[in-house]
Amino acid sequence: MITVLNKSNSLFNTYLSETRDEYIQKDSFRFRRNMERMGSIFAYEISKQMQFDGQEVSTPFGIAEEQVIKQQPVIISVLRAGLPVHHGVLNFFDGASGGFISMHRDNDKDKDGNIQVSLEYISCPSINDKEVILCDAMIASGASMSLAYKSLLSRGAPKHVHLIAVIASKEGLEYLRKKLPSKGVSLWLGALDDELTDKSYIVPGHGDAGDLAYGAKDAE
Repeated sequence: MITVLNKSNSLFNTYLSETRDEYIQKDSFRFRRNMERMGSIFAYEISKQMQFDGQEVSTPFGIAEEQVIKQQPVIISVLRAGLPVHHGVLNFFDGASGGFISMHRDNDKDKDGNIQVSLEYISCPSINDKEVILCDAMIASGASMSLAYKSLLSRGAPKHVHLIAVIASKEGLEYLRKKLPSKGVSLWLGALDDELTDKSYIVPGHGDAGDLAYGAKDAE
């Protein structure tokens, strides 16, 4: 299942437009806050696909029966750009456990001309028979998200994996279509952009989300 949120008008689109705006995004606090807000909206939409059970709740005047989420998910974020989105998802799934994946993007390309990505570190609780929400800011070439997904499967057998990205390229989406299984995975995108440069930057995109949220990295 692939869902693109900005195809329907909502406040999500306002937050997305501000993260793209080159003047507004100079305020790193506002950029992080908008990414967090969009993470919360993703969480709300994903919750509609989850299982709920009836629960009796005692009020001051009687008993109410409400539907409550059956099992909290595991929230995993790709460092560092995925952190604000992770926080937004956690604001809604406030009983969820969490984990983190660190990857390194190499400057050199492989023999097919693709940007190479290496896994550095993964830390997460048990994901066996759990719903997992994997958060990142962008899907450019698709290589990072594919590697993150594969690294999760090395840690267990989740019930279902929801992949979140605020902006994806069409090329990255097609890459994931080929790499991901047809069942047990859902893609949740904020926007789907047309172009990808030869250095795997999304156009129009919103620039380097990690730098915009936390400041530019030192040159390596």
